[in-house]
Amino acid sequence: MTKLWASSILLLIVMFIIPVILLRGPGAEPQKEEKKIEQSCPIDIKVVGEDEPLALEEYVKGVVAGEMPIGFHPEALKAQSIAARTYALKTTNFGEIPIARDVSAQVYKSQEERKKQWGKKFKENEKKLAAAVEATAGDVLLYNDELISAMFFSTSNGQTEAAENFSGSDVPYLQSVDSPGDKEVAPTFEVKTELPLNKWNEALGIEWNADMFKSLQLVRNPTGRVQRVATAGFESNGREIREILGLRSTDFDIAFDVTNEIVIIKTLGYGHGVGMSQYGAEAFAQDKWTADKIVQHYYTGTVIKNLINLENVCLKAP
Repeated sequence: MTKLWASSILLLIVMFIIPVILLRGPGAEPQKEEKKIEQSCPIDIKVVGEDEPLALEEYVKGVVAGEMPIGFHPEALKAQSIAARTYALKTTNFGEIPIARDVSAQVYKSQEERKKQWGKKFKENEKKLAAAVEATAGDVLLYNDELISAMFFSTSNGQTEAAENFSGSDVPYLQSVDSPGDKEVAPTFEVKTELPLNKWNEALGIEWNADMFKSLQLVRNPTGRVQRVATAGFESNGREIREILGLRSTDFDIAFDVTNEIVIIKTLGYGHGVGMSQYGAEAFAQDKWTADKIVQHYYTGTVIKNLINLENVCLKAP
């Protein structure tokens, strides 16, 4: 009986255990296993004001929640996820540099802030948010094998702004493109601002009079935005005027009420206009565009790749 038992054990070793050992020996092909991007290449993002660094995808969730209405179409939310992830990695050099949590970079909302904002709809919204981010986990936008500066904004006048008009530097993937869906929501973002003449003068640092308003020229670029502002004794550009006066966009008109000495400014659109229009993305998504198609429309000539497929990206992670 003992000999029979020993023979059985020996037979098992020969038939099953030894072949497994041989298969896993030197030079053997390792078994492939599906891994999430955070497990295979962990990248943490340091957010100003947060005590601890955040896992990349958790950070992206907070940005999508802070930057885009959760009621938007899932494909628009996915497009925002890709843009936000790309922007974060480019800005922080793959997590080395801290990033602001406000509009100076990307608006980030923590889970606690999301709970407070969404209230009873938190679980429902959080599920939708997580699905959009997870569906694009690790996806980034590249141009000539380099991460792009994935700028985005709220809504345009129907056409996005070229980077050259905004900053003076031509960026191949930040060209002006049509954003027809913005025209439908444009009236919502049309704002009229009235400034007493003394406040206007105080802001611009020069004493204006009625004659200066009469000779005022607003020179527009091909996207319809103000490129240059000029009158007797004064010259500036649309971007500077927007920043000085806190206007919503550089698509503005200026009029002067002589009787009441009030400057009237009307703006169309919301944001700098460069890159992806969020409301434009929503319109495209409603028109059955995928997230990939949306981002590649707004970022000219780019390709989408996953971090796990980028050479040496893990070496850049802190």
